Amino acid sequence: MSLIYQKQIQVTEDHIDQLNHVNNVQYVHWVEEIAAEHWESVKDKTEYAKDGWMLVDHHIQYKKQVYLHDMITVKTYPKAPEGIKQPRKVEFYCNDRLVVDSDTLWVLVDMETKKVKRLGEDWLGNIFE
Repeated sequence: MSLIYQKQIQVTEDHIDQLNHVNNVQYVHWVEEIAAEHWESVKDKTEYAKDGWMLVDHHIQYKKQVYLHDMITVKTYPKAPEGIKQPRKVEFYCNDRLVVDSDTLWVLVDMETKKVKRLGEDWLGNIFE
């Protein structure tokens, strides 16, 4: 299984703002969406399948504009855990050029108790071997 999860998004009018390019808020939505999709695709291979993730820190850099009908490739992957925080990278490409770069920090939450859970240090290695 690959550490990288990716998908394609066709830009529609719903994604466009008054400046005729993809709205910056849309990228934030896509960051959360692709992280959730990636988790759904691997959670059953973990001991944390009934838990969920909460975003606690988000940094995003907009490098190039993307317009109506453009095709975006979104790639995401987890990085090495930092204590209770799980870093995740999300990259957006259009025509093979990086257009948006995002670094996020997440914490794992027990969905029953709503409390943050500590991950095992090697938990990523167990999933992506």
